[in-house]
Amino acid sequence: MVSGVSQTGKQVLEYSVTLGIVAMEGRGFEYPTDVVIGNNGRLYVPNRSRNSGERSVRITVLDVDSEYHGIFATFGQGEGYLVSPMCAAGDDQNLIYITDDATHKVSIFDYEGNFVSRWGVHGTGDGELNGPSGIAFDSAGEVYVVDTQNNRVQKFSAAGEFLSGFGTGGLGEGQFDLPWGVTVSSDGDVFVADWGNDRIQKFTSDGEFVAAYGTSGRGDGQLLRPSGVVVDERGYIYVSDWGNERVQVFDSEGMFLQKLRGEATLSKWAALYLDTNKEEGETRAVSDLEPSAELIGSDDPHTQSAHIEKYFWAPMSVKLDDAGSLYVTDGNRHRIQVYKRVS
Repeated sequence: MVSGVSQTGKQVLEYSVTLGIVAMEGRGFEYPTDVVIGNNGRLYVPNRSRNSGERSVRITVLDVDSEYHGIFATFGQGEGYLVSPMCAAGDDQNLIYITDDATHKVSIFDYEGNFVSRWGVHGTGDGELNGPSGIAFDSAGEVYVVDTQNNRVQKFSAAGEFLSGFGTGGLGEGQFDLPWGVTVSSDGDVFVADWGNDRIQKFTSDGEFVAAYGTSGRGDGQLLRPSGVVVDERGYIYVSDWGNERVQVFDSEGMFLQKLRGEATLSKWAALYLDTNKEEGETRAVSDLEPSAELIGSDDPHTQSAHIEKYFWAPMSVKLDDAGSLYVTDGNRHRIQVYKRVS
């Protein structure tokens, strides 16, 4: 048995459930990138598809009990369509904002999947976007967008009016190298997953640098290409450590608390599929889904994740619900792993 969880000191999370199944169309995911936890109890999951393929791009709607509620926003260039959905966030008006790093726009939909509007102009000037990714709202309803290829974060009104921005390319404090995820804490601080610099940076709401967490590496508390970040009401910081194929938890001072490697079990959708497709179920039942490191022949996390089914494989984003449960979008496994708070 290969362990998928470890911690020093305080355990914060334990495994709860897995959601989803790979599917190019309809019920399921293909290379999901993020999740929005709606006020209506539904989950909205952008699917990026493989190599920007047309067939699988969509938003899949489900709930934590694996009830399927349909899809919307399929592939296309026009209003109401998506080409390469990257990240998503919900506002307090029951609207969902989705960044598209191919069209350089933010598209807005209601909970029923109806198109509302979109905004964004490709470029490098104030208010222009080049490969937007992470997106998050503050308590005033203003939205922060990670402008990845421009190495900055920009702040807009909900209608897309440019308000301010911060960051440039580089290694120093307040500089970025292809930033990805973003979140706003309950006290208004902005946390950015600085992907290329292997760290999380913390800023005031006005973009003033406050602190940085993490150094490059594979050890506890170290990061390798972090993709997502979220902060709870205690100030605990949860990071999808993409390059290390894991999730890490830090306290409010950036001290390491716990790491998760992945504990996935069969989702309801996957169990139903295997029950229907008996031969595949029988083959899976006699397969070694947790081969040893010696059998795999590598201690590289990416290689291990490709062979051990329960492990995260490209954890793309982390989100928290009101109960403190953590939702990890597990991109290459086409699923979401959910962890509940235990302390």
